[in-house]
Amino acid sequence: MLFSFTDSALVRRYDCEGGMHVHDHAQVLLGVDGGLHVEVEGRGTWIDVTCGMIVPAGAAHTYCATGTAHVMVLDDLTGPVTERLRRFALPQGWQQRWRDAKLDAGMLANMLMDASTLHARRRIDLDALAERIDADLAHPWTVAELALACCLSAQRLRSRFSQALGQSPLAFVRARRLKRAEHLLRQGFLLDAVAAQVGYASASALSFALRRERNSGARELRQRRAFLES
Repeated sequence: MLFSFTDSALVRRYDCEGGMHVHDHAQVLLGVDGGLHVEVEGRGTWIDVTCGMIVPAGAAHTYCATGTAHVMVLDDLTGPVTERLRRFALPQGWQQRWRDAKLDAGMLANMLMDASTLHARRRIDLDALAERIDADLAHPWTVAELALACCLSAQRLRSRFSQALGQSPLAFVRARRLKRAEHLLRQGFLLDAVAAQVGYASASALSFALRRERNSGARELRQRRAFLES
């Protein structure tokens, strides 16, 4: 066993900036969703759904979330593995295994401590990328353009999206388009107008995508709006 574990895992929500503080015990932070900037003893770093971090006991640290981030926090950890600051890769599927109760907190912590150390790399700001896409959903976005916006190669962007979200960059764009389409259709906009606004070549193409991806259609969305207003 790499360390002793005396407290339960807790998923915390971060949506603001925290003041500098110190704990008399080490913490392990595991990204659940969103991104969190962390400064430890003057060293800036970050965690998201692809990685975790060890904050050693007695290390002054602060954090800042640009959007909303959820982080699993393991407190009261002791042992040599927690004595230094370290970022490490999170294995795929760990969250589902934890939710299925196949791992208790101690088993989870020990499994993750075996993960490989991550060196500094460029972070993908998914919130900023989503804003950029949403500002022009009708644009025929390509992987190359999205990669350029993130200052990464197309190949590296695909890899990072697969790690972080389990989907491709273009699937991310498609999800943003369909989310906006559902919102507009609920407002009563016609299918043709919505299709043009969110980047679909025709109303039938948008209708097919909504059925396939969201199991919804324009008529049901407008009826739902009428029901809520009645």
